[in-house]
Amino acid sequence: MKTLQVRNLSVTHKKDLRPIISGLSFTLGEGDRCAVIGEEGNGKSTLLKLIADPEAAERYVETEGTIITGGAVIGYLKQELTEEEKQMEICGYFCQSEAFLDRTPRELADIARLLSLPGGIFYEDRPMGSLSGGEKVKMQLARLLCESPDILLLDEPSGDLDIEALQWLEKFIVSCGRPVLYVSHDEVLLERTANMVIHLELLRRRTLPRCTVRRVGYREYVDRRLASIDHQRQMARDEKAQFDAQQQRLREIKEKVNHSLHSISRGDPHGGKMLKRKMHAVTSMEKRFQRESEQMTQMPDVEEAILLDFEKTHLPDAKRVLDLTLERLYIPDGSLLSQDIRLNVTGGEKLFIVGKNGAGKSTLLKQIAEQLLPRRDIRAAYMPQNYADLLPLDKTPVEFLTRSGSRDEISEIRTFLGSVKYTPEEMEHQISDLSGGQKAKLLFIHMIRSGANVLLLDEPTRNFSPLSGPVIRSILRRFDGAIICVSHDRKLIGEVAGRVCMLTPQGMQPVGLDELLS
Repeated sequence: MKTLQVRNLSVTHKKDLRPIISGLSFTLGEGDRCAVIGEEGNGKSTLLKLIADPEAAERYVETEGTIITGGAVIGYLKQELTEEEKQMEICGYFCQSEAFLDRTPRELADIARLLSLPGGIFYEDRPMGSLSGGEKVKMQLARLLCESPDILLLDEPSGDLDIEALQWLEKFIVSCGRPVLYVSHDEVLLERTANMVIHLELLRRRTLPRCTVRRVGYREYVDRRLASIDHQRQMARDEKAQFDAQQQRLREIKEKVNHSLHSISRGDPHGGKMLKRKMHAVTSMEKRFQRESEQMTQMPDVEEAILLDFEKTHLPDAKRVLDLTLERLYIPDGSLLSQDIRLNVTGGEKLFIVGKNGAGKSTLLKQIAEQLLPRRDIRAAYMPQNYADLLPLDKTPVEFLTRSGSRDEISEIRTFLGSVKYTPEEMEHQISDLSGGQKAKLLFIHMIRSGANVLLLDEPTRNFSPLSGPVIRSILRRFDGAIICVSHDRKLIGEVAGRVCMLTPQGMQPVGLDELLS
């Protein structure tokens, strides 16, 4: 089994000379399933690209250090297909690979069976862009497996998968028999698959990179990290309280000595000397305590989760938010997706819509948005799956959020952006240059500032890091308006959903949480 070695790797953006990775070293070998985690823009995808396609990555970053593949064949699953690949027919996509053309029918059948694909799918003439998210991931994996890779690099393979496909992917990662280095935002998948973690952080306002490598499972890593942070924070508080008490006591002694020195009679030189000696001793003690304070436990230096929340916007329980009857649901090309759809939402309900990839969930939510956004008796806000549907990509985040353009408003907007870890430079970048996670944060701020009491969310957590996931869930759990959400995020559904319905070709079917998440 061949291994991958990364030694003392440091990475800096060419555009703004900002370091994103510093001193990263690790070895990936037999049986390793290594999850790369970190906040948005911390270099996770860049790390995978540097290993798989260094020339492409080095167009926008500078590197130091060594990456040793030892002749291993690297199978690299990119985050997204290119526009050219989406236009290709399935057969044409596979025929681009010489390794595919060299495979026997039996070998191709074995690959299809491993990926739970129909045997003849490699020769179909459907466009790649017409496939569901899960099908696209499986097609990319199938072409990679034709090349007999020694090591798999998977960049967000879980992003567009439905729950059934996520469960399949978990089994694949565990049983594929190759070392796997992967990025995923799905916490359940990470908990069920990872036995090694690389955590990329950017501290001190995203100027100081820190890399942590641990050979433990994801949940164990997170629990140990949180326990260590809490312990260090408590020690720092206790030592600071003890230091402050010492300083207060010394100040009281000094005040008494000073008062005595001013009050002492000139006819008592012996007493004056004693008080001066005492003052000298107190001053020496003060200097010693000050030196010791430099060795005190410091507050933990960690990349904190995002800090934002919705204002209280209560809706009466009896308020009718949605009363939808839809005889048929079509996609733009005229294909029928579902029929006899009936959906009612009231008050502060939190309804989650699930279903297979391609079932029409996003199409349905878009139609619901078109119905609710113009209403004046509620304040609805919509977060589409395709952020470009709402975000003006040629504007900056500040320009997008600005209404009046007043100095106070711009200051407030910058405060909001800073609370979700935008740097001052990123606030002035075009939205088109931002990562998916940064765009998602921008839409959250937009919804908060709109004063919405009804949220229409299409896969809201798909671009947030798993460490930000608990914060997002807490925010949505506390939201006291109505939520209609399309999601495959099992943690989000389990902690926030009040009711779950599955979109099927026959309409909406109620689903029990236990049945869905088992």
